[in-house]
Amino acid sequence: MPIVLIVAEQQPDGHLRKATLNAVGAGRALAEKAGAEVHLVLLSKDPSKVAEELKGLGVKAVHTAAAPELEHYLAEVYTPVIAGLAQELKADYVGMASTAMGKDLMPRVAARLKAAMATDVMGFNGSGAEITFTRPMWAGNVFAEVKLTTPVKVFSVRATEFPAAQGGQPAAEAKSFTPKLEPSKTKFVDFKEVKSARPELTEARVVVSGGRGTKGDFKEIEALADELGAAVGASRAVCDAGWVPNDLQVGQTGKVVAPSLYIAAGISGAIQHLAGMKSSKTIVAINKDPEAPIFQVADYGLVADLFKVLPELRQALKALK
Repeated sequence: MPIVLIVAEQQPDGHLRKATLNAVGAGRALAEKAGAEVHLVLLSKDPSKVAEELKGLGVKAVHTAAAPELEHYLAEVYTPVIAGLAQELKADYVGMASTAMGKDLMPRVAARLKAAMATDVMGFNGSGAEITFTRPMWAGNVFAEVKLTTPVKVFSVRATEFPAAQGGQPAAEAKSFTPKLEPSKTKFVDFKEVKSARPELTEARVVVSGGRGTKGDFKEIEALADELGAAVGASRAVCDAGWVPNDLQVGQTGKVVAPSLYIAAGISGAIQHLAGMKSSKTIVAINKDPEAPIFQVADYGLVADLFKVLPELRQALKALK
């Protein structure tokens, strides 16, 4: 039976990255069309805690490798291990979420396996051996149907396009293996995490983003986000101007988000920004320009000054509590 191998990602704090659940959901969708079974692989210094969580996601097997060298992600260390397992299993598909790690790791795995690759996959079509991958091009203005013709096919998935796999399924078979480690000329030195009391941008249920209309003053954006328990985002223009850190950027060259609620204040809606948030369940746009492109994708739009509207919105929210 064909095998879909999904790479799981463990966060620096030891917890499973939520995007992995979406990648497992994508893997199961692909397996259904290809008549395949889903296997997961997790590399870590101690994968036991996360492996237990993975076992209940309705997959065939969870493969884990434990080694001190796997404590921190390094592409040069992880690549031969993932590729080696894929070869051992004779996996037909190898995939992962399009996180920072996924974007770095999967092209290297594809090169090692001499496999064709599709990036930012949003869906699968066809059946059996005739599977095609749907992926965006030109900031989402065009969607391409891509067919990979190599024996092994590698892909990364846009996590926001697939439902997260739910736990509580029959336990998968747990398999540990000895990683094929190779000498590496790189070593892990340090990890400097940007810590915030707010939710992580890519995993938040609510995101409040500000654009050029803030004129660099994000106090009202942050105040509304805190009132809603939301993450703070920003447009590229704001980040390029140095008004907020780059890790808050939402868009084609930033982070792709799909929260339940996305509030865009003072954002005109350039195509690069829309590519990073238009999959949000509900979009609320606040802009003084009635012709702003953001209104074309918004579920609710308000032509007004954000500095007047956001304080009123906060007061209304407090009154409801």
